[in-house]
Amino acid sequence: MSLHLFAGVRVRDFQAARPWYEQLLGEPSFSPHATEAVWTLAEDRSVYVVEHADGAGKSVATIFLDDLDGQVAAIAGRGLEPDERGTLSNGVRKAIYRDSDGNELVFGGAPPETRFQT
Repeated sequence: MSLHLFAGVRVRDFQAARPWYEQLLGEPSFSPHATEAVWTLAEDRSVYVVEHADGAGKSVATIFLDDLDGQVAAIAGRGLEPDERGTLSNGVRKAIYRDSDGNELVFGGAPPETRFQT
């Protein structure tokens, strides 16, 4: 079975939200139309941001990484810091970013001593 995951985030005003998402995710991979952009995070895994005023502020997407610290540092290099950071009881770490509509994009990572080895 072939699968491509698109996680969607609805915003009130796409043009106003786009710069924040570019700070968070970098340059979009493509834009299907004037009020939507898609970021391909890995093969067959994408996040899209679309203008949808009635649904804005209700999205949550979690992206689990093997290098959470590296991702948070890369985002900080683009001028954005997490709204919250935390560690769950099992050692999983997370960094939460919220856009101006209240949508949450959460980056998670395994405890440093159990990270994936490449």
